[in-house]
Parts: sequence; C-alpha cells; structure tokens
Amino acid sequence: MKLIHILGVLPFIGLLGLLPLINQVKPFVLGMPFILFWFVLWVVLTTVILAIIFRIDPANREGDRS
Repeated sequence: MKLIHILGVLPFIGLLGLLPLINQVKPFVLGMPFILFWFVLWVVLTTVILAIIFRIDPANREGDRS
C-alpha cells in the first residue's frame, strides 16, 4: 500500500475507528471533555495529514495544467 493511501485512512481510523475506545467524558483535557478534545485534535491532525499528502502526491509536482 502506498504511503498516500495509509495517510488518507488515518483520519478515518482516528475519528471513527477509535471512537468506542475513547468515548468518555472524564478526564478533562485543556478544559474540554476528553471526547471533544479528541475531535478537535483530529480536525487539526486531518489538516496536517492532507497537507502532507498534497506535498508528496506526484500528480501535484507536474505544475499547473491549465
């Protein structure tokens, strides 16, 4: 499997796959219930992962096709 595919699956696993394991209100992290912190964390991580995918995708290296 390519690295791009693995990185693309990570947000899905983090948000939906691990949800039954982290479904708790306590402990509080940064003043938020843990599950809310988990979602906010994955929104940020998804943005970073998509930026990495954009950088390493060979289709984006060919330049502007217009």
